[in-house]
Amino acid sequence: MLINTLATANSASPSLFKRPLLTVMTAALFASISLTGCSSPESSDSTPAETKVENDTPDVSDNIANNDAVSIASVEVDTVKGKVSLPMNPSPIVVYDMTLMQDLAALDVAIDGKPSGLHLNNLQSKVQPDPKEVGTIFEPDFEALNAMKPQAILVGSRMAEKYNELSNIAPTLDMSIDTANIYESSKQRLHDLGALFGKSDQALKLQQNIDGLIDQNQKLTKNKGDGLVVMVNGNKLSAYGDKSRFGFVHTILGVPMVDNQIKDANHGQPISFEYLQKTNPDWLFVVDRSAAIGEDSAGAKAVLDNPLVAQTTAWKKDQVVYLSPDSYLAFGGYQQWMQDLTAIKTAFSAAQ
Repeated sequence: MLINTLATANSASPSLFKRPLLTVMTAALFASISLTGCSSPESSDSTPAETKVENDTPDVSDNIANNDAVSIASVEVDTVKGKVSLPMNPSPIVVYDMTLMQDLAALDVAIDGKPSGLHLNNLQSKVQPDPKEVGTIFEPDFEALNAMKPQAILVGSRMAEKYNELSNIAPTLDMSIDTANIYESSKQRLHDLGALFGKSDQALKLQQNIDGLIDQNQKLTKNKGDGLVVMVNGNKLSAYGDKSRFGFVHTILGVPMVDNQIKDANHGQPISFEYLQKTNPDWLFVVDRSAAIGEDSAGAKAVLDNPLVAQTTAWKKDQVVYLSPDSYLAFGGYQQWMQDLTAIKTAFSAAQ
């Protein structure tokens, strides 16, 4: 998703990201100022309308300092559903996606409306008041939304099907992450959010934190054996391949897949304990779905503690990595990256 700003006071471009394109050149603004400064009072009224750019300085009182010192009229965001034009630092804003909420919290951007019933505690900036609840992660509260009159609504995959209804209330940005290319997609989205809210410098630093851990992990995982990502849901098991939301273990960190025939499915490929014994992965990466959504059931560690799994190299060598609840609820979010990359780094650093 590419963001185009109409004017910007900071032309320095971080090398890691493509900076937003200027849809109205800054030169037009300077030309207008120059004409006004050296013309007579009468001539200032005859300035062509198309050269006049309203120089709105974003109000950042509700959000922490505007790192880009951007002064713009509007921002054009290239989303999953197409281009959406809206003012920079839109306020109030409503966010229906936990990955987006993690990134905005890391950027110290305050949000005004959120879903209820969330199970993570890293979804809002610590410097802001609690946002109002405006429905659930799957179902918006249209009455609450209409009362709030948001300037922008940000959604991800779980709320994407409500896009048309939400767009009738306010400009809606579908910023769903591409699960088959989670790293590049999440990287672009963090960059876009930084540009939209005047936090490009901060977004760059956050991405550097992620990339630093990725680089460390790539060195550690090299020649340390193959692996398998498994989700435990009650007493059911499913496996995930390199095109899934957990595929970064293989595609980014370089851990070879123990089974290259895993079928791509939203909820993974159902497997058995016998499958784990037969494939015998060197490493197990485990997602505990029940724990992530707050269900009262046996934990993943207890479910996997059986004679068949005990025969695998991963279990024998204590090479089982338990991924964070964020990996299921907010995959691609800043905190998810940091928590899971740190856990994987710790495990591989201890490997013999």
